[in-house]
Formats: sequence, C-alpha cells, structure tokens
Amino acid sequence: MVTIRNLLAAGALAWLAANPAASDTAGARGAPPSIDDIFSAENKTQKVLDIEVALASAQAELGIIPGWAAEEMAGKASTDYVSQQDLAREYEVVRHRMVALLNVWQRALDPEAAEYMHFGATTVDIYDTALVLQLEQATRSLVRQLRALEETMIRLAETHKDTVMIGRTLGQHALPITFGKKVSTWLGENRRNIERLKELHGRLLRSGILKGAVGSYVGLGDRGMAVERAFARHLGLQAPYPDDWHGARDVIAEYANTLAMISRSLGRVGNELFLLQMTDIGETEEVRRKTAVGSSTMPHKKNPSKSEALVFYARRIPRTAETIADDMINVFERDNTSRTNRLLAEISLDAEKMLRAATGLLGNLKVNADTMRENLDKTGGMILSQRIAFALADRIGKTTANERLHQLATEAMERDISLRQAIERSEDLAPLFTGQQLDTLFDPTSYTGLAAQQVEAVIAYCREARTRDALAAP
Repeated sequence: MVTIRNLLAAGALAWLAANPAASDTAGARGAPPSIDDIFSAENKTQKVLDIEVALASAQAELGIIPGWAAEEMAGKASTDYVSQQDLAREYEVVRHRMVALLNVWQRALDPEAAEYMHFGATTVDIYDTALVLQLEQATRSLVRQLRALEETMIRLAETHKDTVMIGRTLGQHALPITFGKKVSTWLGENRRNIERLKELHGRLLRSGILKGAVGSYVGLGDRGMAVERAFARHLGLQAPYPDDWHGARDVIAEYANTLAMISRSLGRVGNELFLLQMTDIGETEEVRRKTAVGSSTMPHKKNPSKSEALVFYARRIPRTAETIADDMINVFERDNTSRTNRLLAEISLDAEKMLRAATGLLGNLKVNADTMRENLDKTGGMILSQRIAFALADRIGKTTANERLHQLATEAMERDISLRQAIERSEDLAPLFTGQQLDTLFDPTSYTGLAAQQVEAVIAYCREARTRDALAAP
C-alpha cells in the first residue's frame, strides 16, 4: 500500500550506496528534479497525498483502519485527482489548506474509504512532514550539485598544481604559492560543506512527525508511537525523533544555516576571483560569450558577472537564513509561523543558482599563468627575502640574517634597486654567494614548499570521500 513515489524515495539511498559513481550524472535514470520542481505547488500537493497514504498504510498495518480503505487511498494518491485549480477554488471557500485538499480528494475516493482518511492526524504534522520530504529531496539535489562543483575544482587544482603565483597576506605580496594550492583550499572547504549536508540529511530522515495537535499522540490512540514509526517507514524515512520538535524548528534552521555557510564559502571564492580579475592584477579571467557586453559606454570592459553573483548570494542567503532561524523561538507547545516555508523554498532556489554560477565560473576560468609569473617579479625579489635569510642562517646566524635582510630590503626600496642588486653591492654578504647560487635563490618558481604535494593530498582526500557519498541521486 505504498505509491511508486514512496518506493523510489525509500530506495534512492540504498541504490546510491551500491552505485556511488552514478550520483554524478542522472544518466538513464533521467534528469534529477530542480529545486524549483521540488518546491512547486504540485510537488507539495503530491507529497501531502503520499503522507496521507503513508498514514493510512501504517494504520491498516496495525489494524486501526481497514486495509481496503488504505488501498483505495493509495490508488488515487495523485495530483491527477487533486488539481491546483480545484484546490484554489476550494481554498477560497474554506480558507484552510488541509481541509481544502481533503475536500477535493475525497470526491475521487470511495465514500466509505474517505471516512478513514486523515484519521487522527493534525494539519501541522502533515505539512511539517511534507516540508521535511522537500528539504530531504533538496539536500540530495544540493549534494549532487556540490559534488559536480567538487569535480570541477579537482580538475582545476590538478591542472594548476605547479602554476606558480604570488601568495598574498593582508593584500600584500608574501611568498610564492601555486594556483592549484589556492584552489585546493576551496576544494577542501567544499568537501566539508558536502559532509555538513550529509550529516544534516541524517537528521532530516528522522524528522517525520505525527504527534498530534499538542504533540502528545492523543488523536492517534495508545498505538500512536507505533503508527508514527510505521508512517515514517512507509515514507522512506527513519525512526522519528521521540520529542515533539514542531515548535523547536532546529533541524530546519540547521538546513538554512548550512546553506548560509556554503554561500559564504563560495562568496570567498567569488570575492577572490573578482579581485584577481582586476585590470591591475589580471591573473584570472571569466570566459564569457563573445557576444556579451560589459558596458553600454565602455566597450573594453569585461565585467566579472559570475564572481560578483557569488558575492551577492553570500550576502543574501545568510540574511534569509537568519529569518528562518528566528522561527526557533516560539510560544508554548506548537506555535510557529509557516510563512518561513516560503523562505525555505527561496533560500534553496538561491543556493541552486549560486552553485550553478560557481560551477560555470570555475569550469570556464582562464588562468593567466604568464601574468602570474610577471607579478612575482613586481617587488624586485623582495618576496624571496625569507629564502635568503634561511640560506645565510648557517653562516651568520638566523637572527642576524633576518636583521641584515630587513636592512637590505629597506636600502633596496630607498635606492629603487632589486634585493639581489642590494646583496651584490653589500661588502659583507656579496662574498658569501656565487652568481649561480643567487640565480637559484632568486627563482620564485622553485620556492613553493610542498604546494604541489598539498594539492595532491587534498584531491586524494576528496576522491576517497566521494566513494562514501550516497546522497546525490535524483
């Protein structure tokens, strides 16, 4: 007595566990639903019908209502019998979403079976569970999209693990790194965000609820807890939390706050690429269509639209999440505002748009390796002062070497010469180096530490973690 939709939902995670590689593309299973589809009015209506069937199936299983009544409901639990137009007309009459749906649906049911629908349940439990099912589906969709972004980041990091650029701290040239090393920090953070969503998904699976008007199961009788457990199982969910969480909303707030964290992670990526695309730096460039226009009055401009979009979502999504999290503060047993449901749809849609922008940006990013190399020389070798100090440490002592390099760097800047020239003109340091040694010491491409190995380690970590993912099925 479970609909096809129920069976698919219940089997999705098990199927993925056996086929982890299939989560990257929809393939023969068809395209996964978009966030817009998940939060559509029709999908919500279908989920409410599925929930009503799960309730009836659980009660029939426990002998509370007749099995034939549950079968009748299961056979007609489709939006083919409850159209949005009929629902809208009925709502105008009764002004209650649950009553409107039940009134429309019962017209398609056998009158005797209709007597057993919504038996002992309350509206908020049905719609709470519908929201949980939507968030569970959205979480899987977002994990799938984060994994696609992860694969894009892996390719970018792998390609540029040896592409040397300047590392900056507090906006200043610091030491050489590689662009792949920079990308690996985005990659590691993205993987942690995937893990956060996976952990949240486990809590959503336990958040089906059927506890009654004040959360005490009184409408469901002595077997209310058993009905709730069976009800969740029929929906492909796990055993529900024993507490009445309706007024708490903490798992729902966690969903919103997790999206807020993800937005800030990608906002960091967008902000950095926005800056690296500046005319004065020019180390990266968004690849745009040839027909794209940057400015109506300045034909030369190439505006960083996708990186700017990531910065915008990093501002907007946390503000929306804050309002959703405010709904954790409620009055007495079961008061909350269902109006935050609209915000949950909105924040999920924004998250999907953000991930599409991020994947498009990184998947089509032009990395200007030659410009990166040129920028390494902008300080006249100053970025290698640490390396020179280390080379001198065994000869004159580390502290003395540091002090001497500070003096030389100051002198070089005052005289507008390179650090190498300052060393070659110094009476005490020049005799300590051959020309060949200075050539090596002042080669920034050979002073990136373990950047390349670090990139490889992050990629290996993410690839190993990807084999454990089982949440990205359509």
